Amino acid sequence: MPQSTATRVNDFTIKIATVNGTGSASANTLLMKSIFRSGIPVMGKNYFPSNIQGLPTWYEIRVTRDGYVARSGQVDIMVAMNAETYARDVREVAPGGYLVYDSTWPRPALLKREDITALGVPLAQLCNESFNGVRTRILMKNICYAGVLAALLDLDLERIRELLAETYAKKPQLVESNMKAIQLGYDYARGAFACPLPLRVEKMANTAGHIMIDGNTAAALGCVFAGATVAAWYPITPSTSLMDAFKMFSDRMRVDPASGRKNFAFIQAEDELAAIGMVIGAMWNGARAFTATSGPGISLMNEFLGLAYYAEVPAVVFDIQRVGPSTGMPTRTQQGDLMECAYASHGDTRHVCLYPANAEECFYMAVQAFDLAERLQTPVMVLSDLDIGMNDWMCRDLKWDDNYRPDRGKVLGKAEVLELKKFYRFLDLDDDGIPYRTLPGVHPKAAYFTRGSGHTQYGAYTEDSAEYQVVLDRLLRKWATAKRLVPRAVIDATAGAATGIVSVGSCDGAIREAIDVLKRRGIGVDYMRVRSFPFSEDVERFLAAHELLFVVEQNRDAQLRSLLTLETAVEKSKLRSLLHYSGLPISSSFIVEGVLAELEPRQLATAQGAKGGRLERRPT
Repeated sequence: MPQSTATRVNDFTIKIATVNGTGSASANTLLMKSIFRSGIPVMGKNYFPSNIQGLPTWYEIRVTRDGYVARSGQVDIMVAMNAETYARDVREVAPGGYLVYDSTWPRPALLKREDITALGVPLAQLCNESFNGVRTRILMKNICYAGVLAALLDLDLERIRELLAETYAKKPQLVESNMKAIQLGYDYARGAFACPLPLRVEKMANTAGHIMIDGNTAAALGCVFAGATVAAWYPITPSTSLMDAFKMFSDRMRVDPASGRKNFAFIQAEDELAAIGMVIGAMWNGARAFTATSGPGISLMNEFLGLAYYAEVPAVVFDIQRVGPSTGMPTRTQQGDLMECAYASHGDTRHVCLYPANAEECFYMAVQAFDLAERLQTPVMVLSDLDIGMNDWMCRDLKWDDNYRPDRGKVLGKAEVLELKKFYRFLDLDDDGIPYRTLPGVHPKAAYFTRGSGHTQYGAYTEDSAEYQVVLDRLLRKWATAKRLVPRAVIDATAGAATGIVSVGSCDGAIREAIDVLKRRGIGVDYMRVRSFPFSEDVERFLAAHELLFVVEQNRDAQLRSLLTLETAVEKSKLRSLLHYSGLPISSSFIVEGVLAELEPRQLATAQGAKGGRLERRPT
């Protein structure tokens, strides 16, 4: 047996290996929420297969007193519930860590690692003796390991019971059966092992004013608060839960209390093309409409996105990115759609994109997306990803200003139309590139054709080169206006360093943790998180102010770096890519190692140069 791990309170990672479709999600969520309600910051990551049932699935819970939200990059406690992945799961445990496994059947291979502690619990036997029915026993076995962990970590059983009561408020009998399974595991662990482990939890008060929510649910709530009344989509992982959440919220909040009539339209289209067509049509008619999809859906929507850009019709699209190309790995995360969304469609098109970093920003950026789409009369795409969209995040309480009014942009009402001598749909009267528009049925005087074909600034069809260029040049002026309206980058230049990190979206948590690690090693770096495309002036200034820039992103082909070199004046020689594209969320260790691999040789060369080319050898 290895020597006991040093005591670490509220700072360790648990990984649970199970089989998809066995009810483990309920147990894992229960554990995470019980830790959160103990006032301890916590993070959960779900790695699940794209089929319905039978393949391996893992859930990672990081208990983090410092409030970090990225993967830790190591496993301190492994709960190995899947015989097919035992060998892999055992290898992942950090030296000095713990392995919990079902000892109903002998597993001598599990005991071969002498640097970890194996804790055998006869989970199947306990449940077989206490429950009837094959399916019930399988489900209760997964709840039973939650009881084992509760004992090992010193979790409060009463808090777990409260969570069960909330979860199964309408089915109290499930509360008792689940609690029975938890008690079985808890009592066995308390009797068989020294509890709690050196890795354990202690109550804190660091989650007050915070909630646990996934990005898709937060985005859906943002759509409701933004005034969206039309949602059209075709199901695709990992975006479907956003639409499901929107319908759930709308069923509660978009129903007329007097008549019971629903004040929203929720449409499952026959494909992604139809979905984006419905969104464009609804927003042309004056409704706030949106769709949610992933990379393959964006590919199919390209032609309609080009139509909306050129005809200047607002549209909002949520792209919950997953691994590509093609079908790729539908249940893994990536940032592979940055270029696709920025220039979607053929010809000269540029689309406004927003890049949330967490669930909290998904809520607020949903509202911003609708305001920008109508203000700029163009498609706006919100690029989340599977990690943000489908995992639970600890974030600050969502705030709402009841004085908010949707920014509908330059929409002329009947009175304003009647004051005009003549209405011209695509004329730039304010020198900001944004024309005035009207809604159907306002007045015949302001009727116009919505053209995807060549048109003049007066709205007439044309194939005249000069007239065509007038409209295209105006769209560039609108792009310049967009730079002043989109969310600015988040910049931390407190280090005052010559080296900077540039990133986007869900890389944020890992980068912030990596900056802390580097600082403890005496290395200071500045940081800029880009939040939108087009890039605002603050992006240009940050790029110009640093001698070396690490561009961190989760794709193979350095898409953010490509956008920066295309759309800013940055010198390419200053950029270094740190590319993470395994499909798993990025960890801080990946970034630390990448930065050190570049900086340490530079520091060594500088030191050699200062000593006339001699390398000073220090005693070890």
